[in-house]
Amino acid sequence: MSTLRLHGGRVFDPQHGIDGKRADLYIRDGRIIDEPPGSPAEREIDVGGMVVMAGGIDMHSHIGGGKVNLARMLLPEDHRDRPGPAGPLELASCGGCTPGTLATGYRYAQMGYTAAFEPAMMASNARQTHFEMGDTPIIDHGAYVMLGNDELFLRMLAEGTDFERIRDYVGWTINASKALGVKVVNPGGISAFKFNQRKLDVDGHHEHYRISPRDVLRTLGRALIELRVPHPLHIHASNLGVPGNIESTLATIDALEGLPGHLTHIQFHSYGADGPRKFSSAALRVTEAVNANPNISIDVGQIIFGQTVTASGDTMMQVKNADFAQPRKWIGADIECDAGCGVVPFRYREQSYVNALQWAIGLEVFLTVRNPWQVTLTTDHPNGGPFTSYPHLIRLLMDKSFRDEQLARLHPEVAANCALPDIRRELSLYEIAVLTRAGPARLLGLRDRGHLGAGAAANIAIYREDANRETMFSAPEYVFKDGTLVARAGQIVAAPAGGTHFVEPEYDTGIEKTLRKYSDQHLALDFGNAAIGHDELCSCCRGGRLLPAACDPLQRQDGA
Repeated sequence: MSTLRLHGGRVFDPQHGIDGKRADLYIRDGRIIDEPPGSPAEREIDVGGMVVMAGGIDMHSHIGGGKVNLARMLLPEDHRDRPGPAGPLELASCGGCTPGTLATGYRYAQMGYTAAFEPAMMASNARQTHFEMGDTPIIDHGAYVMLGNDELFLRMLAEGTDFERIRDYVGWTINASKALGVKVVNPGGISAFKFNQRKLDVDGHHEHYRISPRDVLRTLGRALIELRVPHPLHIHASNLGVPGNIESTLATIDALEGLPGHLTHIQFHSYGADGPRKFSSAALRVTEAVNANPNISIDVGQIIFGQTVTASGDTMMQVKNADFAQPRKWIGADIECDAGCGVVPFRYREQSYVNALQWAIGLEVFLTVRNPWQVTLTTDHPNGGPFTSYPHLIRLLMDKSFRDEQLARLHPEVAANCALPDIRRELSLYEIAVLTRAGPARLLGLRDRGHLGAGAAANIAIYREDANRETMFSAPEYVFKDGTLVARAGQIVAAPAGGTHFVEPEYDTGIEKTLRKYSDQHLALDFGNAAIGHDELCSCCRGGRLLPAACDPLQRQDGA
């Protein structure tokens, strides 16, 4: 294969401490290589003065699985009214709140993203999830399997089953579903809802199993450590969206007892109950806890004003949210008592005090976490807003004057009741590269992603400098995926199949006897068909490469 030289760009590579240094990159066989000694590159692209970063990585975006398809079907008007293909190589696909699989891949690549991860795959629905992600072109993908509300796990925990057997069940589930990690949603709360509970605090008890969310968190967090899974337990904490839920969030951090944990869409868990409206920002209390606990990482789940659809495994909360559906329709579903989901359309409004404060809370979190390696950029697509709004969000984080202009348009009481007007921080390009590239790669254990060192996958986004950062990040001049040019100035020029990231932790296969017995007695799926093999996974992702990650957790680092 010939060597391609990208000449003269300003490189931002936080993994190697490179902050805007002018440098050349060399690509061969889909990888970044050191400068070849004594032989010029056969091809060269002059990117002088442009900003060069690794391809973007979205570590929390609902792009596959049952509830995503339900969301697409619930809003046919979103697909009917949104434009379809934007270029000659794009196949028909559309939608804005929850784009179709094809449009999802195209839109990510057009922004310079080369990977996205589904955060809520049910084990019983893993095949559909992998099929949908595999139908998403260009970008690599993977998923976190949901545990902590499934019937067998809760039975084992309630009966005092040896921890080692529960750990092996977790290991088997990750292997069988070909997951990259484990997600827990409202620990124990989805199950408790089925027993007519409508709330479950971190130290409350499940009406039927008499276990607490604290028990679930500690058990799953410890299991992942012993299984050597790189990504920490991915936690959707208790009491999402409830005023005063800051106490649950802090209790969740405490429940981990120093174990690594990733708290997802933290904006929805950073609410106080102060003031005449009994709804206030607790963002500074959250970030104080994050700053004090290096074992904790977060993504934000920033809300973006406009129409979207919320799709969550948290049935308990989504049933409450159904009263606020816009338009007035919603879906609730469950499969095999494995978990659940609720799909509720929603419109975030600038003149709503609650929505405007949610917007401010998310930005406060981004701007007050001291260590950028502990926070990643998300909107919890589509729950807070579509992923296509990331360029707008980046501008908000990098440009205080623009941020202040937006704040002035909101409900008049918000500015007086939040810390955002006084926060002067503007994130740098280096910090944006951490939040959107290097940080997610490190948290997921993807050693050859998120950076531009020799041996890394040649996933590269090259942006023309523009003082308007939204314009700059909307349409990179060049996007390379595994060394292939896939987007040029916002147009798709190639659409290769993406690969699948997953882990395969070791476990005692003796647990399969217990799992087979449970399956034969309670489940519809034949246990012999439960596990997804390598050949089937490759078929699911249209021949895309299998990308197993090593089960060897990376050491957490404090910064550059």
